[in-house]
Amino acid sequence: MISSDVCVVGAGPAGLTLSLLLLRSGLTVTLVERSALHGREFRGEILQPGGMELLDGLGVLSGAMARGGYPLDRFRLREGRRTLLDIDYRRLEAPYNQLLSIPQQHLLEELLAHCEKLPGFTYLPGHRVGSLQRHEGRTTGLTTRSPDGGTRVNAGCVVGADGRYSKVRQLAGIQAGRLEAFDFDVLWLKVPIGSAGAASGAREVSVVRSRGNPVLVYPSWPDSVQIGWTLPHRSFAGSKDAVFARAREEIVQALPQYADAVRAALESANDLTLLDVFAGCADTWVQDGLVLIGDAAHTHSPLGAQGINLAIQDAALLHPVLTAAVRGGSFAAEHLRAYETGRRPAIDAVMKFQVMQSRMMLARGGLEARLRPVVARIVGRTPIGTKITARIAYGSSPVPLRTDLFTS
Repeated sequence: MISSDVCVVGAGPAGLTLSLLLLRSGLTVTLVERSALHGREFRGEILQPGGMELLDGLGVLSGAMARGGYPLDRFRLREGRRTLLDIDYRRLEAPYNQLLSIPQQHLLEELLAHCEKLPGFTYLPGHRVGSLQRHEGRTTGLTTRSPDGGTRVNAGCVVGADGRYSKVRQLAGIQAGRLEAFDFDVLWLKVPIGSAGAASGAREVSVVRSRGNPVLVYPSWPDSVQIGWTLPHRSFAGSKDAVFARAREEIVQALPQYADAVRAALESANDLTLLDVFAGCADTWVQDGLVLIGDAAHTHSPLGAQGINLAIQDAALLHPVLTAAVRGGSFAAEHLRAYETGRRPAIDAVMKFQVMQSRMMLARGGLEARLRPVVARIVGRTPIGTKITARIAYGSSPVPLRTDLFTS
């Protein structure tokens, strides 16, 4: 049996960032992670300036970057050979005036290394959550299952940071609030292009529109590109071979500079990873002794590269609430709800903006398609563009790092 102030489930960006913040504030933390290693492949790799600033304040950004990553200058929406929209992040104030393409594994390993240096940290890799422990209606910990039998963790609060299909959320009886707000899914592949290709490639995230479905593309460490081919929502099941053939043809057509590399890397439908794109916002994020953060609380589309950024910001905003709960000795929902009340409006704004982005960038017909060039000109050539870039980069308002709560 293990006892900690807080038990965090999920060693992703949200869970590890929160763990480090709490440890730096003198709390004890048990981190439960179902995977034994961080070596699995992640598709979300883009870090926005807001997340970069918070990680830099925690002292982990430079170490994560040293493990390997690519700075990116801009986002572009291209239609054939024409650039409709060019969002230059260098308009923002330095030093966080760029995007960062970095493997999640590098970020997670750096965060974990910092956590392991601090007292009061217990890490349980290869442990799945079995059940939540409750006393008089309040969550007081959980049990885990693992190859060696698992364990019981007693904690003042359990934090579900275990992703869009959260087991903690399920066990707590909280509805996921899934919304079919987007009419597309994404088939992802990572294509090696060699060091020469990486050196000569564009430092940007792009959405490329050609005669087929729109394609997302950006540089990916090491010497690769991540490519996402969009397709109508839920159209992949049952016709994988036909969809694969079409995806390969349209990717080559949209990205002729990578044609040979794509053909070599994409041999069958098994080389593609499907992302089921949906929005979601859990009915509640808090109960007595329990909190949800990151994708467990709210799920987003890949447009705008918000996933990692929002997860890190969630952790920074929950940090002072949990620190006060531990020091005050109360994990009642009425105290924890300060996090949800303060955070929900920003999350709602992100979701609304992503729906608008999807319609304007990916629509194949209708009013949105006709308005696309007009809107792109307004955004790209007026101060509105800089304001939108700052909103995407940082959110509706800056998220503070409460270093005043640190004891180490």
